[in-house]
Amino acid sequence: MPDETGRDRALVTAVIDGGDEAAFRELYRRHARALRAFALSWLDTDRDRIDDVLQETWFRAVRQLPSFQWRSSLRTWLVSIAVNCCREVARRHQLQLVRDPSDATPSGGDVTADVRIDLESAMSRLASGYREILLLHDVHGLTHDEIAGLLGIEVGTSKSQLSRARAALRKLLGPTYTAPNDEDSAHA
Repeated sequence: MPDETGRDRALVTAVIDGGDEAAFRELYRRHARALRAFALSWLDTDRDRIDDVLQETWFRAVRQLPSFQWRSSLRTWLVSIAVNCCREVARRHQLQLVRDPSDATPSGGDVTADVRIDLESAMSRLASGYREILLLHDVHGLTHDEIAGLLGIEVGTSKSQLSRARAALRKLLGPTYTAPNDEDSAHA
């Protein structure tokens, strides 16, 4: 959305040029929910650690705002910082990078909860590279170009990893699971 990017640019300029606190608060409101959802989807940890990841993400972002080149959207750039923060916290505290739902209890045979738990369980058993690509592309909606830039890989690698990740996920979930068509989103 060009108007969204334009608004982000104006807010970033206000923060950089004048330290405009109101502009920062609006940037925070615009992107905090997505960053929290991202961190929660990547880390199996308590609320305090998630808050620490988010605080560190915003701290680094503010410091690096003057060097941001707008080669991607602001949100994609913020997610790239959050990826690094999540990895550091996971390493430091020996945490899993994907929530293990084995302790979740579905209520009263709710099919949606059962399917979600099966999917999360299968995701937790995927190789970390596959999980990363699936989360970035299918959950957080990043394009293959954005993923390639974020992870320092080629676009073709992102596409092939996504295809392999989906195949591995289908195998883990069994024959009754139907996934999005790999051909449709491999070109996104």
